[in-house]
Amino acid sequence: MDKTWMLAVAVPVLALGGSFALTALALERLKRRAIFDRPGQRSLHDAPVPRGGGLAVVPILAAGWIALAALGDSPAQAAFVALAACALAAFSFLDDLKGLPIAARLAGHFAAAALGVWLLPFGATVFQGLLPPFLDRVAATVLLAWFINLYNFMDGIDGITGIETACLGLGAAWVLTLENGFGDGTAYLALTAMAAAVGFLPWNWHKARIFLGDVGSIPLGYVMGWLLLLLAAKGYWVQALILPLYYLADATITLVRRMARGELFWQAHKSHFYQRAAVRDGDHAVVAVLILAGDLTLLALALLAVFHPLGALVLAAAVTGAMLVVLARRAQGAG
Repeated sequence: MDKTWMLAVAVPVLALGGSFALTALALERLKRRAIFDRPGQRSLHDAPVPRGGGLAVVPILAAGWIALAALGDSPAQAAFVALAACALAAFSFLDDLKGLPIAARLAGHFAAAALGVWLLPFGATVFQGLLPPFLDRVAATVLLAWFINLYNFMDGIDGITGIETACLGLGAAWVLTLENGFGDGTAYLALTAMAAAVGFLPWNWHKARIFLGDVGSIPLGYVMGWLLLLLAAKGYWVQALILPLYYLADATITLVRRMARGELFWQAHKSHFYQRAAVRDGDHAVVAVLILAGDLTLLALALLAVFHPLGALVLAAAVTGAMLVVLARRAQGAG
């Protein structure tokens, strides 16, 4: 086996095993310290569950990215993105434990997003020249900050973030290798993220034994958002839009609806499409599998977009709309 395929197999396998094992350790530590997500009016679980799985997933992912960058097998910027993700994890764990003002949280997210955008390749444009270079970077920063938060908003049922992260990672890797092989090694980063998420999934599948917490969902949103921006900067902007399209649609539509109703949109709630679908009978696994099926379809369309970008984008919009309709119909039996 040559070095290319050794890295493509060995690093993800190590990340998967490390994530699985470290999650088991984190679970025991969180139990001992009584760090639980306790049921409330806006929660979808009925018993206290340890919260802080990100303490396992993020260090494993970061270690993989830093190692790949240090070996020269992935872009050097990946090491700094990984370190920023660790800083976000520490910041978010403080929020998990004590709660931070919304202004402080947003400031931290925008600072990390600005750094991530600055670390994109020099001269690369996310919006394909539609905006002047400075505005391109500003818009990319806002988009990354939004992605960080929507990843957190969407982490509301068992298994959903592990599924989304795995599908985004696999999709990004597949798109990159389809035309250019492993190239500059960005695909290794995507596969490492996928594997770290898959290693966490057995612990988080319904009924979850541990939750990610903000310490997991915030930095995962950061690294996956950065990967998607990098994909767009490499010219794969259609794929970068298609792969997370369900997450973008559910979170954005829900946010707009809540703002229109005058609600405090940053507060916990149960009004996302996937949440309302899970409320019906409390079966998170069924909803997670529906989202997995939709995400895999979007992944296939992202591959199709390499050859037929416009047609794939139209089909992806239709698939996303169908996902929302299916979840909304499932929710009709709630209450």
